[in-house]
Parts: sequence; C-alpha cells; structure tokens
Amino acid sequence: MAEASAHADWSLLLMGPAVAVVDLHCHTSASFDSLAAAEHVLQAAVARGLTHLAITDHDTIDGALRARDAAPAGLRVLVGQEVRTRQGDLICVFLETPIPAGLPVLEAIQAARDQGALVGMPHPYDRARASLLATGDLAAADVQALAAGVDWVEACNARILREGDNRRAAAFARTHNLPGVSVSDAHSVMEVGLVSTTLLGDPSTPAGLLAALRTPVAGHAPDPGAGYARTLLARLARR
Repeated sequence: MAEASAHADWSLLLMGPAVAVVDLHCHTSASFDSLAAAEHVLQAAVARGLTHLAITDHDTIDGALRARDAAPAGLRVLVGQEVRTRQGDLICVFLETPIPAGLPVLEAIQAARDQGALVGMPHPYDRARASLLATGDLAAADVQALAAGVDWVEACNARILREGDNRRAAAFARTHNLPGVSVSDAHSVMEVGLVSTTLLGDPSTPAGLLAALRTPVAGHAPDPGAGYARTLLARLARR
C-alpha cells in the first residue's frame, strides 16, 4: 500500500518498521537555482521525518554524492538527477554516473536504464518549466512510448502554481497505470519534505522502490509561491 501526503502519515508507523517516508525530488546548491547547502537539506529531511530523500540536482549528481556520504543514521539518500532532455525534464534515481543533458528523451531513459536506474516524470504539465507534456507537441505514439518508459509520475509537485496541472498529471498516471507520487521539488531548506510519499516497503534499492510504488497514491500540495520566490533569489545571488 502507498499513500502520498503533504506530511508524513505518522499513524502508519504503528504498523511496523517497513514504513518509508520518501521525497523523490529535491535540490541542493549543486543546482544553479538553489542555495540550499546539502548538510542543511539533510538536517531538514530528518526533522520532517523523511526516511529516504532523492537528491536530484539539475544535470549533475555531485550534490547527491556529497549528501549520500554525509547522510545521518536513519536517512537514506538516493543519488539522482533532474535531466534536461530535448523534450523536457526527467527525474532519474539510483544513478552511478550523470546522464548527459540534451539527449532525446527516450535516449536519456535508456541511458538511465543502462546503469540500473529508475525514471520519473516531473511536473509534466507545468508550462513554467521544461515539462514533457506541457506544450502538447509530442505525437501520440511518443507519449505512449514515454509512459511505457517511466516508473512514476509526479501527481503532486509542491511547486506547481496551477493546481489543475497536478490534477492533469494525476489523471495521466491513472490512465497509463503508473504510480503517482507527491514530491517537494525543494530548492530551499524550508521546502524539504513539505510534501512526501508514504510507502510500505523498503525503497532503498530500485527493486524495493518499484515494489513499494505498485499501488495508487494521492496527495495535496501547499501553496508553492514562497518556494518560487526563494528560487528567484537564489538565481539572482549566483549572478
């Protein structure tokens, strides 16, 4: 069973040790639009009850590797990357090496598969970002191939400004029989773990995460406006 929520559902902890609270999309200062130091991100994750955190910086895994090596007891960091493809962004998790930016999306998925990684579709309908389904430019056959190539869809991304975009993402997940997850997409320490997915199982490995995601999930995101403001400040600070 899986349940996505704006906060961890602590009542599930009574069911035993096989409960995981997971955020599959989070950035650190290794991303161009974040000033969040990895050590502070880890502290926030622990404080908010996360057991697993995917660090998914833009087109690099350097921050994820640093966070993995520094992770405190009780928190497992999953090495990931938000990959910019020609058609839009992907989330890849359990990476050993970074995926090059600029590949066609199906080639990027295959590059992730070649190293045993899993692949998610982030913010698919958000026009404010490089989202795979936002423009409607993909042919129907390409959409089907994309759906067949990913392991989950972000049905609830906390940074979506228009809630309808999350609803469309959740509907896409249901239509294509894909798990829908809730993620913070944190770019600042304050956002880490504000949205997470509660799973029964151990998502510490690709097989474990796939097994834990095999039931539908749903969630609700808080107002993301403050998060976007912090991202803008981070970009300005880096100029």
